[in-house]
Amino acid sequence: MLGMAAAVERIERAVAANEPILLYGDYDVDGTTAVVLLKTAIEMLGGAVRFHVPHRIREGYGMQSSVLEAAYADGVRLVITVDTGMRAFAEAETARRLGLDLIITDHHLLDANERVPQALSILNPNQPGCGYPEKSLCGAAIALKLAQALLERRDPTRLKEKILPSFLKMAAIATIADAVPLRGENRTIAALGLRELRRPMGVGLRALFAAAALDPASKQLTGFDVAFRLAPRINAAGRMDVASDVIELFTTRDLGRAQELAAKLERLNLERRDTEAFVLKTIEERLATEEGLAAEPMLVLDGDGWHRGVIGILASRVVERTAKPAIVICVEEGVAHGSGRSVHGFPLLEAIETCSDLFTRFGGHAFAVGFALPAAALPELKQRLRCYAAERLAAREPERLLQIHAELPLDRITPVLAGWLRKLEPLGHGNPEPIFVARNARLMAPVRVMKERHVALSLTQATSATGAHSGNIGVMRAVGWDMAFRAVELGLSEGSRIDLAYRIRENDHPDYGGIEVEIAGIEPAA
Repeated sequence: MLGMAAAVERIERAVAANEPILLYGDYDVDGTTAVVLLKTAIEMLGGAVRFHVPHRIREGYGMQSSVLEAAYADGVRLVITVDTGMRAFAEAETARRLGLDLIITDHHLLDANERVPQALSILNPNQPGCGYPEKSLCGAAIALKLAQALLERRDPTRLKEKILPSFLKMAAIATIADAVPLRGENRTIAALGLRELRRPMGVGLRALFAAAALDPASKQLTGFDVAFRLAPRINAAGRMDVASDVIELFTTRDLGRAQELAAKLERLNLERRDTEAFVLKTIEERLATEEGLAAEPMLVLDGDGWHRGVIGILASRVVERTAKPAIVICVEEGVAHGSGRSVHGFPLLEAIETCSDLFTRFGGHAFAVGFALPAAALPELKQRLRCYAAERLAAREPERLLQIHAELPLDRITPVLAGWLRKLEPLGHGNPEPIFVARNARLMAPVRVMKERHVALSLTQATSATGAHSGNIGVMRAVGWDMAFRAVELGLSEGSRIDLAYRIRENDHPDYGGIEVEIAGIEPAA
């Protein structure tokens, strides 16, 4: 990887001279696990490591010159970024002015002009001139590459047999959580890491599994488990409080402290869910009542006091409901912080780059962006984005399309089939989980609404696709997350017949576990 030799040489010099090294991370799963990997590797070499993960609310995304200045005053002369830095031009100049050596490890795309910050070394497969074949590594995977390069010079046998399998656990969690394509090297990292996660050795991982009600010794972990049970709890720290708790969780050797931190992440995740649900209800009411808002080709929604930690999730929810690009903005003390998500065919980073003069900072990629700007500039931002979207989406109708892999009546689902589907793991972005369709399923009981947002349905498949009973005509439990609005929209009740798009799930709950389906889409039966 371009820049690796220079990075390794400078870190080895710092370790030999006992120089303090600052790791500058990010507050999401990818950024925190990357800090854990590199911190552990450098400490194995005898290095003195400090780390800084920005506070989402007080500092926002990315590097800050004030942090570099404080580090320099405290004796630091080498700063290594993880999962951040590719657009930190001003901060890189601060480092140069101070005399700080800067190593940037990041996977985010370059700016429109393909410029890179001034640094001693940059590790990013996407930078010009880098021949590394896997361009879609996440930040933690790049940190893994650097850790691997450092450690194999010291003890290649121990690295291969002991250290690398352990490091793959963190890298797999980040790879799945950061939604990089699960193909090529990413698939290898995820698959090997999931295998290693069956034997969690650290007290932090074990405490996190317990908080998420996961037992990797008795049940094979899946990409779904990581993406929807582990990752939200890890992310909750950075969304609602301080992400440094995650790094402490994964590096402590004190079981009691690990359990305390895992319990805190659980509380923060519940708080995140409640906060998200409250703001989402407000957004849905506005879409239903504000004249013309729902008809706009791109939705830009803002509110005073909305929690900055959940605006990215909320943007995703709006896209799911409307099939339109969406930006959700919170306003705090005269500053507007925005997070956006997009749909296929509308590169969101290109859209906001047309407004770059309004932002104090921005970044992202085709499907997700983040930015900050003075609140006074919001009307201008909305007007420009409205015009940009109208021009590029004028002839396009919002499409709620699901890719159906096969038609499979509910009475054909068996544990054997579920077992074969497990062999497709790890599933996720780039290797999607199969979605099946069952036609003419019948509700055997009233719709059960859970927490005002979700639904549970009791379904039966009266006939198979050929019109004949298959012999297995029991009741199938179906769960629809954030599907309560759709059930109301369709007027579902006992006896209703529906066509159902679904994913097969294996519920391990002791009271109502077994095979069930997760609803991906519902339409009235044809």
